[in-house]
Amino acid sequence: MRADLLTITLAAGMGTRMRSSIPKVLHPIGGRSMLAHVLSLANELGNKQNIVVLGPELEEQGDNVIPDHIPAQTVIQKERLGTAHAVLSAIDPISQHDGNILILYGDTPLLTLETLQKLTVRLDEGADIVVLGFNAKDPAGYGRLLQSPDGALVAIREHKDASESERTITLCNSGVFGFKSDKLPDLLARINNDNANGEYYLTDTVELAKSDGLELAIVTCDELEVLGVNSREQLSMAEKIYQRKRRREIMDGGATLLDPDSVYFSYDTKIGQDVLIEPNVFFGPGVTVSDQVHIKSFCHFEQTQIGRGAAIGPYARLRPDAVIGVNAKVGNFVEIKKSTIEEGAKVSHLTYIGDARIGKNANIGAGTITCNYDGFNKHFTDIGENAFIGSNSALVAPIKIGDGAFVGSGSVVTRNVAENSLAVSRAKQRQIDDWAIKFRRMNASVKSRKQENS
Repeated sequence: MRADLLTITLAAGMGTRMRSSIPKVLHPIGGRSMLAHVLSLANELGNKQNIVVLGPELEEQGDNVIPDHIPAQTVIQKERLGTAHAVLSAIDPISQHDGNILILYGDTPLLTLETLQKLTVRLDEGADIVVLGFNAKDPAGYGRLLQSPDGALVAIREHKDASESERTITLCNSGVFGFKSDKLPDLLARINNDNANGEYYLTDTVELAKSDGLELAIVTCDELEVLGVNSREQLSMAEKIYQRKRRREIMDGGATLLDPDSVYFSYDTKIGQDVLIEPNVFFGPGVTVSDQVHIKSFCHFEQTQIGRGAAIGPYARLRPDAVIGVNAKVGNFVEIKKSTIEEGAKVSHLTYIGDARIGKNANIGAGTITCNYDGFNKHFTDIGENAFIGSNSALVAPIKIGDGAFVGSGSVVTRNVAENSLAVSRAKQRQIDDWAIKFRRMNASVKSRKQENS
């Protein structure tokens, strides 16, 4: 039988090596904070309650650091006296919980659901404490998992406190723990700080539990999965690992990436089947791409929906609330924001579309601008079906261009255009015969005099 689950995420670390005014756990991986990755994972486990332990500098922000869609309670670790001390900050909900408890960390964004499920299964099978371990290529700095000859866990030794022989052990502690809730309060109360750092280590619960005859277990995972981010370099490493995983997921889902290493996805990017993505494309949060879309090189997307069979780019930028319809075309150096480009419409090049609707099968010529901002407010531009907007036109919102209407190239349109009408707004062209001959002669004469006087 599966026990109720309480997850406690430790997120009070200073992160001094990041050299940042932003708390370490709020730095992003794949478009969302490391803390949000961990909390979302805990939420996927089906936990009954989420507790987040924050440092005092985040006390005023509190719930603002928690993603809106994840229910969680925050507690503050007033002093940073070690991992056991951090867990003690949540002693009230721990004491009230009946079931299993997982201790997670806000700076390990690469943990997987499968690994955490293994921990909860071992707890449900009878273990009192489960430790998540990994085999390190270079174990220096990590706590070592000490085992008896039969492989049973007997203790965890921090690197600074380990003997020379213990330091040769490569099976290391990730910091992630599972506990039976009825055992944890007593174990926490008995931990002291008699160690090289003078801190209260959560790892000491293992030896205490062993002396009490409790059942201990080890679950292992890949080293990269429990990479802790403590520096900008490690943040970059975590991003690379995360992107490699996302690219593989996207390709396994039926999309083609011509140069996977140059394409970056966010945690919530959705890509359909038979999508072709060329090199150097960036997906910010909130992007959905339907089937059979062709995305050309050097595009940037955020909070955008792209319909089936659309062609985008190269060098297109789709900003929040851009909706691209079925078989629509958005070409090179086009920027679209808070606008709908309906089925079959074309916005091919060198154009800004903001706060607008482009109707079905409409054509927007090169250099067109929707002038949506008057310095105080945004205004809407509505362009009807089968309308044709000539190149280098400025449409001054609020304005409506009717179905089938034409706007002549170079026009500045300030009034509504009726359907199937032509709107032209530009100066009448004049021609002065032989003007160029006189202009050249005049400038040649001026140049000659300057040379004579030099």
